[in-house]
Amino acid sequence: MKQSFIKKTAMALGLVSALSTAMVASAQERITAVHAFDTSLIYTRSFLSFVDKVNERGQGVIQIDVRGGPEVIGLGEQPDAVRNGIVDMAYTAASFYGGTVPERDIMVASNTNAIFARESGGIDLLNQIHQEKMGVYYLGWFESGVSYNLYTVNEPTIGADGRLSVQGLRLRSNPVYDAFFRDYLGAEPISLPTTDVYSALERNVVNATGWTEIGLADLNWDRFLNYRIEPSFFSTDMGVIINLNSWNRLSDEAKAILQEVAIEHERDSALTLQADAQQQREEMIASGMQIVELQGEVRDTFAESAREATWNRMRGLMERHPMGLEHYDSLVEMFNEL
Repeated sequence: MKQSFIKKTAMALGLVSALSTAMVASAQERITAVHAFDTSLIYTRSFLSFVDKVNERGQGVIQIDVRGGPEVIGLGEQPDAVRNGIVDMAYTAASFYGGTVPERDIMVASNTNAIFARESGGIDLLNQIHQEKMGVYYLGWFESGVSYNLYTVNEPTIGADGRLSVQGLRLRSNPVYDAFFRDYLGAEPISLPTTDVYSALERNVVNATGWTEIGLADLNWDRFLNYRIEPSFFSTDMGVIINLNSWNRLSDEAKAILQEVAIEHERDSALTLQADAQQQREEMIASGMQIVELQGEVRDTFAESAREATWNRMRGLMERHPMGLEHYDSLVEMFNEL
């Protein structure tokens, strides 16, 4: 009799434990995510480290399920996939949806980083604009403060005026660079997504491209590109967007974890990758990359001209929207140390 009672009690306790485990599992919220680039790239590795931090801190509350990168949803299609709820989250360049949120140019033209823009209220304002114009929640600006350079296969020509000559350059571009390349350099660039650039360089379709200070070797473009033009310009505009309905469905605790970790990652990635940029520059030089430095007044105005061309593009696109230039001046102030 006693053994039967003990057996029944144990079974009951086991059932309670199983039900409790099931209840915890069901209470844990899950969101799906994709990333713009292949996992070999430093930017994707940074995003995946953010996911790991969320999943560790969010045990029992919130988990991010990463479905993959451009092999799952094309990098140019990911923002709309989030907007339409096909996937909950994307780590992507804001330039991929600049037609919808032209204010994204404020990150490209920024002369500072997410630490400054978070403290100034700039990222909160940008989030508000994303919600109003695109129906997504802008969670965070990652890898900020990393700048761009021009890289060429052949030695670049510097004109008598000290400016870079675009004659003979088959310059690959994307929406990040277009305004600068056309308005300042006077080039007619060839628009290609990141995934097509290696083969374009290999086949000599292009012989020059813009890219960030880091990650060139991750893409193997350094097999073809031999010269880096300095100074650098712009800032990266990588970040995380979440479908607004998906965000609103989350518990307050889940939202708090996601936002808290995102702000921490903004700061960590900005500080870490600035150091990586200097290290990778030294490694490129050691591997044979030659640095071509613009001089004097031309050097001083190079990055400034890139910024002004991008501000002008942002202003023009904003003017066509019903919201107009409502936030233009505030964004310029909040994203720049003036």
